[in-house]
Amino acid sequence: MVCSIDISEKPTLNDPILIEGLPGIGFVANIAALHLIKELKATRFVQIFSSSFQDFAITTGDGGARTPINELYYAKRDGERDLIIWYGNTQALTTVGQYELVGKVLDIAQQFGCRFVISIGGFKKDEAMPVPGIYSTATDLDTMQQALDLGTKVMVGHVFGIAGLSVGMARIRDMKGFSLLVDTPGMNPDVNAAKYALLTLGKYLYLDVDLSGLEASGDEIKKMLESFGVVRSITEEKKKEEQQLRWFI
Repeated sequence: MVCSIDISEKPTLNDPILIEGLPGIGFVANIAALHLIKELKATRFVQIFSSSFQDFAITTGDGGARTPINELYYAKRDGERDLIIWYGNTQALTTVGQYELVGKVLDIAQQFGCRFVISIGGFKKDEAMPVPGIYSTATDLDTMQQALDLGTKVMVGHVFGIAGLSVGMARIRDMKGFSLLVDTPGMNPDVNAAKYALLTLGKYLYLDVDLSGLEASGDEIKKMLESFGVVRSITEEKKKEEQQLRWFI
């Protein structure tokens, strides 16, 4: 297994918090992360390529090619803890790849002084709700209480993929953190679920993010997914939903 890391800058960050925002159920984290990057004018400083990502490239209109990739962005904030935003167009496709990817990202985050992780994801429900429920799991009881104080509920069951693994692996590294899992039907990019993820995240971070452009962020994610053939294949093959969404959760 190969995981290639390209660190283009080594910023000095103030006790940063890692925000996980990879594709998952309802693409809630992906939309939220992209919107944060745009609104905070975050700077990309790490690119990650893995042999556990999809084995193809996407061609562009001018003949170029885009590969499956993960990226880390930093956002500095006056008087508050800085952010490291983990964004990408894929999760790893294998269990080994998922563990390796999370391990590498946590290595980098700790290198820049990070001690806290927040993962975002979707929690699949049969129908969309105007005000979705939000569920959490955490590295420890004190941190869990912080998540509950935001209005979340205790998540009971399994949290698959990066959303669960990033918090679970943070715990064994003596880092702290919690997840925010938002109700969503899960089949298509869910802007409303991403909105409530950002509102809840904003409470914890003392961050007031302009949500007026959130629909545009959702459209951008949808175009990316269409270029990967993801939205179409999920719609056409509902019976294979769990397999198709394995790397999204």
